[in-house]
Amino acid sequence: MIFEMGSNLAKSNLVKAAAVDFGIQWACWAVAATLKTEKFYDLAGSSTFFLLALQSLRWNRTYFTRQKVQTGMVMAWAVRLGTFLFTRILKEGHDKRFNKVRDNPRVFWFYWTVQGVWVLLTLLPTLLVNSKKEDQPLTKKDYIGWGLWVAGFILETVADYQKSSFRNNPDNEGQFINVGLWKMVQYPNYLGEIMMWSGLYLTSTSVLKGWEHMAVVSPMFLTFLLTKLSGIPLQEKSAMRRYGSNPDYLQHIQNTKKLIPFMW
Repeated sequence: MIFEMGSNLAKSNLVKAAAVDFGIQWACWAVAATLKTEKFYDLAGSSTFFLLALQSLRWNRTYFTRQKVQTGMVMAWAVRLGTFLFTRILKEGHDKRFNKVRDNPRVFWFYWTVQGVWVLLTLLPTLLVNSKKEDQPLTKKDYIGWGLWVAGFILETVADYQKSSFRNNPDNEGQFINVGLWKMVQYPNYLGEIMMWSGLYLTSTSVLKGWEHMAVVSPMFLTFLLTKLSGIPLQEKSAMRRYGSNPDYLQHIQNTKKLIPFMW
């Protein structure tokens, strides 16, 4: 009976989270399509993560240690990445991903809807953890998961800082980045992102039951998104257009692993 009640609560919270999530994305789409701007696209996504993580904790009102830590990590990530991306687009003036879609409301709507799917699926482990009415002792998986998140957070933060500093240096105009973490792997920021959400999923497995283990879709979907859809593929095409005639760049991508040093 208790399991059934918990399962129903989890499903109810997921429905509410989905309603809030897509409500925000579609409302923002309406404004963005009217103004023909994508400047607050990433900010809207990160803000939705922040809001849903916090709100799912408030819906349940249990505030167990695992729930508070997991929620706090999501919120810290959302503030850091959202601020970084919003500041960057304000400086650059546009996001080239939207060059062919910002003037097409229907296609633009699709982009905002995909963002809603990204938010909901990636946040799934945290939403399920925050729906729990019974506390469970912390396990090794919790600490390993949190450690993986911290390592990923530091990795992504440092990688973003190094790339921003590189681009802001006039001496590097027209050059590809091959310093710091970017010398070790081609996309250290994406590696950090995958590590963070994999860590939060690992922590959630301490309390997931039955169908809730579908939360594994969180790191799987994120990894697919970054490696096969909108992350690395788009970055590779853009870099090849800019540096494809540079022998040093061709040697760099040939000799440097994409995500994991010495592996892939």
